[in-house]
Amino acid sequence: MAWLVLLGVLLCLRRIGMGSLGVEGFVPSAPHNCPYKCVCAADLLSCTGLGLQDVPAALPAAATDLDLSHNALQRLRPGWLTPLARLRTLHLGHNELDVLGRGVFTNASGLRLLDLSSNELRVLGRHDLEGLGALERLLLFNNRLAHLDEHAFQGLNALSALYLGCNELSSFSFHHLHGLGATHLRTLDLSSNRLGRVPATALAALPAFLKNGLYLHNNPLPCDCRLYQLLRRWRQRGLSAVSDFAREYTCLAFKVPASRVRFFEHSRVFENCSTALAQGLERPEEQLHVQMGRSLRLRCNTSIPALRVAWVSPKQELLVAPGSQDGSIAVLADGSLAISNVQPRHEGLFVCLAVGSHLHHNQTHEYNVSVHSPRPEPEAFNTGFTTLLGCAVGLVLVLLYLFAPPCPGCRRCYRRTCRCCHRRWPRAPSPLRDLSAQSSLVLSTTPPDAPSRKASVHKHVVFLEPGKRGLNGRVQLAVAEDFDLYNPMGLRLQAGSESASSTGSEGLVMT
Repeated sequence: MAWLVLLGVLLCLRRIGMGSLGVEGFVPSAPHNCPYKCVCAADLLSCTGLGLQDVPAALPAAATDLDLSHNALQRLRPGWLTPLARLRTLHLGHNELDVLGRGVFTNASGLRLLDLSSNELRVLGRHDLEGLGALERLLLFNNRLAHLDEHAFQGLNALSALYLGCNELSSFSFHHLHGLGATHLRTLDLSSNRLGRVPATALAALPAFLKNGLYLHNNPLPCDCRLYQLLRRWRQRGLSAVSDFAREYTCLAFKVPASRVRFFEHSRVFENCSTALAQGLERPEEQLHVQMGRSLRLRCNTSIPALRVAWVSPKQELLVAPGSQDGSIAVLADGSLAISNVQPRHEGLFVCLAVGSHLHHNQTHEYNVSVHSPRPEPEAFNTGFTTLLGCAVGLVLVLLYLFAPPCPGCRRCYRRTCRCCHRRWPRAPSPLRDLSAQSSLVLSTTPPDAPSRKASVHKHVVFLEPGKRGLNGRVQLAVAEDFDLYNPMGLRLQAGSESASSTGSEGLVMT
C-alpha cells in the first residue's frame, strides 16, 4: 500500500509541474497568414518601414486597414487585392511607384481611402482607378503627375476629396473634372502645380460648395482681369480656399517666371481692370428670409430639362428623393425641395444640382436661406378708454372752475401769511419815502366831510415828487382811503413851487 501512495504523490507532483511549465513556457503562435515582420492586430495589418520591394504574397483576409507605406514598392500586381474583400483603407504612400496599370484595384470595390502620395507617378491613365466605385478620399499629392487622362476619374462617383497638390500639372479640365462627378466632391486640391491657364468661366460654373474647397494657390496663374475679379469676389464672400491662402495666390504679369506678383497685394497690376468684366460670370445666389415655423419650397430652375436633380443641404448632406435622413426636408417628384417647418438648422446655402445628358450640361442653382424668429406683435393701443377718461377729467375741472367758490379759509391763510412775510422780510428803503418833505400835493373833489360821500369810495391821492436823480422829475401817485373813484375828473392839483413845472410837462403816472 505504501508504494501506491508514493506513486500517487509522484503523479500529482508531475501534473503540477507540467501545468506550471505549460503556463510559463507558453509561446503565442503567429496569426494565420500574417506576413513576416508585419504587425497584425485584429483587422489591422501594418507592414510599414520594412524596405519591401514587393507586396507580401500571403495577406490575412480579415484585414480592413492595410498599411504598406514607407517601403520600396515599384509595381503592383493586377488582382493582388483579391483576398482582401473587407479592405476599407489602403496606405501606399512614400514608395517608388511610377505607374499603376490596368486591373490593379479591380477587386477593391469596398475601398474608402486610397493613399498614393509621395510616389513617382507621372501619368494617370484611363483605367488605372477602375473598380473604386465606393472610394471617398484619394491622395495623389507629392508625385510627378504631369498628365491626366480625360477620363482618369471616371466611375469615382462617391469621391468627396481629391488631393493633387505638389505635382507638375500644367492643365486641368474644370468643365468635366476629368470624368469626375461634382455631386459629392467637396475638396479639390490643385495647389503647387504649374497651372498657367485657368478659364474664369469654368471656375464660375462650379457649385458653391466646390468653390469653397478649390485650392489653386502657388500656381503661375495669368494676371487676367476676369480671373482677378472672380477670385477677389470669392475672397470677399469668405470662401476658405481663397481667404486662408490669400498671400500664396500669385500670377505672372509678363508671362515670365521673374514677373510673378501676389494676386491680392499688387493692385496696380489690376488697376485698369473693370468690374464689368466679372459681371455675368457667376449667377448670384438668391437671398431668402424665412420666418421660423413657416413652410419653404425651393425650385431648381435650369435652362435645359434635367435628367436628375439633387440638392446639397447647408450641412453638406446630399438630398435625393424622398429627402433628408431626419425627415425635415423632402425632395419632390419635380425636383423641388420642400420644408414644412423651417427651423434654425435649415439656415445656410442650399445648392441644386441639375444633371443633363452630358457632363458639361450640369447646372447649379443656389439659395441662401436666413431663418429668423417671429417678432411678437405689439398690442393694439386702445384709445377709447383714454379718450373717455380725458373727457371726464376735463369736465370735472371745468365744473370746479365754474361753480366751486374759492375757499375763504385759504384766502385768510394766504393774507395772514403775506402779513407775516411783510413783517419778517421788510422791504428795502425806497428813495420815494424820503421825498415827502420836499413836495406833496393832495387831489380831492370835495372836502372830506361832505355828506354825499360814501365811506367805501373815498380815497386820497398823494403825488410825491422824486428827487432829481431818481425819476427825472416824474410824480408818483399814491391813493389814499378817501379818494373818490366815481369822480376822477374833478381832481385838483396842488404842488410846491419846486415841482410844478416838472409835473406839468411830464404828466401824471398812476400806480
